[in-house]
Amino acid sequence: MFKFILSITLLLLLEGCFSSRYYILSMPSTPKTHATLLQNETIGVEKVTVPKYLFKREIAHLKEGMEVLFYPSDMWAEDMDNGLTQRLIAFLQKKFQHPQVYAYPWGLDENPDIKIKVQVTRFIEERGRVYLDANWEISSMKEKRRMAKLFSQSLPSPSDASSVVETMNRLFASFEEDLARGVEAF
Repeated sequence: MFKFILSITLLLLLEGCFSSRYYILSMPSTPKTHATLLQNETIGVEKVTVPKYLFKREIAHLKEGMEVLFYPSDMWAEDMDNGLTQRLIAFLQKKFQHPQVYAYPWGLDENPDIKIKVQVTRFIEERGRVYLDANWEISSMKEKRRMAKLFSQSLPSPSDASSVVETMNRLFASFEEDLARGVEAF
C-alpha cells in the first residue's frame, strides 16, 4: 500500500512539473509607423527596472487590498527586466529603422547621443484590469537636456494567466509607441 501511495504522489508531482505554461514578453511589437533619426546618432537603453514581484518566475496578480498572489502553474520564461529591455531595443531599432540602439552602458569609450531610462512601477492584473505605470526619461548626453514622462494605462482583461499576458503585451506595445513619440520630439 505504501508503494502505491508513493507512486501516485510521484506521478502527481511529475504531472505538476510538466503542466506549467511559460510566457515571454520580450518579443518586440511591430511599430504602427516608421520614423527616422539622424544616421550617426546612437541610442543607449538602460536596463528597464521593474517591481520586485516581477522578479519571481510566477505571474502575479493583485487580490483585494495589497495582497499579491501568483498563478502557480503559469510562469515567466525570462527575467522581466532583461526581457523588456531587449524588447524595447528591438522595437526602437524597427521603429527608427536604425541599428544603432544598444543596451547602456555597453563598455565603449563613447557615450550614446541619446540615453533612455525606463522604470516600471506597476505592471499587474487587479480585478479584471491590467495596469502599466512607468516613467521614461530621454537624455541628450552631449547637450545636457532631458525629457521625462509618466505613462499610466490600464486595459480590461479576463483574469486567467494567458489573457493577462496578452493584455500586458498590448499595454507594453502602447508604452513603446509613447516612448518612440518622445524620442521623435526630442
